[in-house]
Amino acid sequence: MSVLYAFLLTLFAGLSTGIGSLMAFLTKKTNKNFLSVSLGFAAGVMIYVSFIEIFFKAEAALVAGLGEKLGTWITVASFFGGIILVAVIDKFIPEDINPHEVQKVEDMQERKPLNKKLMRTGLMTALAVSIHNFPEGLATFMAAMHDAALAIPIAVAIAIHNIPEGIAVSIPVYYGTGSRKKALLYSFLSGLAEPLGAMIGYLILMPFINDTLFGIIFAAVGGIMVFIALDELLPAAREYGKHHLAIYGMLGGMAVMAVSLLLLR
Repeated sequence: MSVLYAFLLTLFAGLSTGIGSLMAFLTKKTNKNFLSVSLGFAAGVMIYVSFIEIFFKAEAALVAGLGEKLGTWITVASFFGGIILVAVIDKFIPEDINPHEVQKVEDMQERKPLNKKLMRTGLMTALAVSIHNFPEGLATFMAAMHDAALAIPIAVAIAIHNIPEGIAVSIPVYYGTGSRKKALLYSFLSGLAEPLGAMIGYLILMPFINDTLFGIIFAAVGGIMVFIALDELLPAAREYGKHHLAIYGMLGGMAVMAVSLLLLR
């Protein structure tokens, strides 16, 4: 049951790219303030839970398996290893198709349909989103396997983070094909990379899982989420809205995460 629960949470987070796609078609104007606060909120959740909860749980597992000194060093190395992993993935994606370049619903009104070049851009953006979503899917899945309650806010934060990615995929696909159905389809398919990443991680890693391996993976998950928050969510939040809205959202996310963790103890 825990595996199914973890998989379903990961599926929920991944398919939220479709929410972004629906927003692009059902609204005429981007609610920038809402997106700014929401993205900041998601960043706050990720940063707080990574530093306060995930890092120390990973350290406890590694210290139990390797001793205090080596376990602590491996925790820190794994944390930064997660950051490096996502940074390397980001580095190899061309800037013009990076799914974290801000797209607005208004962009739907600025281009004429059936631009074939935009179809290629949409497909490449969908591929870029899929590549990004692999480690995010593993992060959500591993959190759910270890602590079901902890995984819920993580899944919600990643779901919020995926909404602008859905917009980034659907707009160029729509203007490349003139088809809303294809735009929605590619947006949803790009999100499926998250549960796929979770399942691949489960099949490969779970037969070998122990305290040491769990600690390494969990510390890397913390690093992945910190990088996502600082490199993707906060810059996007600031670009969508005002600087202070992004910060207020982030602080709100931290506060909600803090209270949630206290209530769950």
